[in-house]
Amino acid sequence: MATNILMQQIGQQAKQAAKQMRAVSQQQKIKALLYLAEQIQQRAEWLKTENAKDLANAQKNQLAPALLDRLTLSDKSIQTMVAGVRQIAHLDDPIGSLGPTRILPNGMQISKMTIPLGVIGIIYESRPNVTIDAAALCLKASNVAILRGGSEAFYSNQALASLVSDALQHAGLPEYAVQIVPTTDRAAVGYLATMTEYVDVLIPRGGKGLLQRLAQEAKVPLIMHLEGNCHMYIDKSADIEMGIKLAFHAKTYRYGICGSLETLLVHQDVAAQVLPELAKQFTDKGVEMHACPRAMAFIPHAIPATDEDWATEYLAPIIAIRVVDSIDAAIEHIEQYSSGHTESIITEDMHAARQFQLLVDSAGVYVNLPTVFADGFEYGLGAEIGISTNRLHARGPVAVEGLTTYKWVLTGNGQTRA
Repeated sequence: MATNILMQQIGQQAKQAAKQMRAVSQQQKIKALLYLAEQIQQRAEWLKTENAKDLANAQKNQLAPALLDRLTLSDKSIQTMVAGVRQIAHLDDPIGSLGPTRILPNGMQISKMTIPLGVIGIIYESRPNVTIDAAALCLKASNVAILRGGSEAFYSNQALASLVSDALQHAGLPEYAVQIVPTTDRAAVGYLATMTEYVDVLIPRGGKGLLQRLAQEAKVPLIMHLEGNCHMYIDKSADIEMGIKLAFHAKTYRYGICGSLETLLVHQDVAAQVLPELAKQFTDKGVEMHACPRAMAFIPHAIPATDEDWATEYLAPIIAIRVVDSIDAAIEHIEQYSSGHTESIITEDMHAARQFQLLVDSAGVYVNLPTVFADGFEYGLGAEIGISTNRLHARGPVAVEGLTTYKWVLTGNGQTRA
């Protein structure tokens, strides 16, 4: 079937399913999600077998280590999917809930009702777990999902999608509530991004190339997940041992995730205490350090940093390090170079902590925590479709609440306008 005809068919099926999803019960959604979690756990070995096909192809194609890491379905990542789906199943169902009700002078009652966004297209690369996260979150919020995964995860995505399909059938939900685009043709992305008659929102998760393409081509509204150039600032009043531990963890926990630490800023008053020990730990771990001249005084074997380093999301065992004069200088650096994803301050001074959280304009701003907590599962949201750096419609981890909108509902007893 030609790709344009295929995408039209998928769109039509999704739009019809969206009408049906408005009427499904909370119990049906919970039943589907719990069954899905059970099937993922029971069929873990089969999922890893299908994933192995993708990994073999990726190694032949010399996929970057960070992308290879994202592509891998390990025992841990499978169990995380299972836990995430179960957590989503037990979240409060937002659909149909009413906000505060106001009674107007004429006796009319007015409030907002939470409703689904509708049909959501999700385009993603390398990460098969997104198939499950996206399907589960969209179902919980009574949305319909059209999933277009990367070609490098084709076998993994097809396998996971088959489990989702089984769960839909098990709970009596619409057959086309979740559809995965069954082609690796890149033209499918272009069609999905322009199908305004069928798709209400598009959520892309991928590299700069994909995002730039969609910014130019998309007619469907976008919730953008931009790169994670994340920063940590170790303040002059920081607990030094904590600062070293959290900076090391934030960089080395997993290099390929968007919450990985890319730039470390250290106050000049504590640089001599922090950098030599941290540099030793990074060196032992094989992390390459790119440092400003002041930082190189403590890390003589580092590579001199360039302006490009400050603006780079490495997704690799590389970190940029800069010594700054003050918290104001740290905030100014973040303002200039951050992608607006996640930043953290390590400090014992709660005034400095408050100043940092108030003035740093990112989707997540932490105190005494590593940036790797930038994850919907860690926020207690079950999972997320992406970390939005938008101001509208959602910001930070886009989970169930971020996949809803509202309508005004008014109730009266025959009032007319004066």
